[in-house]
Amino acid sequence: RDYVDAMWRMLQVDTPDDYVIGTGETHAVSEFLELAFTRAGLDWREHVKIDPRYMRPAEVDLLLADPSKARADLGWTPTVTFPELVALMVDSDIELAAREKRARG
Repeated sequence: RDYVDAMWRMLQVDTPDDYVIGTGETHAVSEFLELAFTRAGLDWREHVKIDPRYMRPAEVDLLLADPSKARADLGWTPTVTFPELVALMVDSDIELAAREKRARG
């Protein structure tokens, strides 16, 4: 929802420009896993294997969006928190799985 709102706001300005759309927050993959699996009633450590080959290189210190230009020019700010977004994603997947199960009989 937040991203679509940002896109709509970009289309309303007279002069096109580039904007960074993001929360300005940073989260670890493990934080996402904890929230998502807890929402599903599971312990992520029992279902996820970590392959060190896919760990982010050490030279990447921090990946963080700076949405200040979108806030200043477009009046855009994110409205959905990280935990809310994870819950929306998990709930949607659980609902989809239930519909697919019903469709199979």
